[in-house]
Amino acid sequence: MPVRINWPLLTATVCPNIGGLFSGFITHQNMNWYETLNKSKIIPPNWVFAPVWTTLYCTMGYSSYLVWRDGGGLQEAAVPLSVYGINLALNWSWSPLFFGTHNVKWALYEIVALSVSTATLGIVFYNVNPVAGYLIIPYFVWTSLATMFNYVIYRDNKQLPAEKTEEKKK
Repeated sequence: MPVRINWPLLTATVCPNIGGLFSGFITHQNMNWYETLNKSKIIPPNWVFAPVWTTLYCTMGYSSYLVWRDGGGLQEAAVPLSVYGINLALNWSWSPLFFGTHNVKWALYEIVALSVSTATLGIVFYNVNPVAGYLIIPYFVWTSLATMFNYVIYRDNKQLPAEKTEEKKK
């Protein structure tokens, strides 16, 4: 018996992880800078982030598949899937802002917008398929925690790192 692959489900589940890989690359390239920041004990160790985000990206993708399937495809589910697209764009842009540009303040503004977008996403997905909406709850919780982590890092690192101060003097 041949294996039947559900291509829409596979595509929806893999898609968010592609942006996650890009974010992970940006993050990895800037870990030396990140290690110089003052960080509170409430911020989890670095090894926690990759498995959490991989799990969340997969559940987000599965949720989007449920909405696509139960909402009647791209045309009928255009609004919730557009909210999802905006949410992914906000999600994927946080790492380049925070890690790529080292702009903790702008990353904080951006992640607040992401949190609002995530709450909206949960609601519009729930209206199409309640399970899809419920699957967004862990993502919303994690995004809320990440917002708090970003704020704490911003609060505790308002001064420019010494190397940037030196560069400005030259």
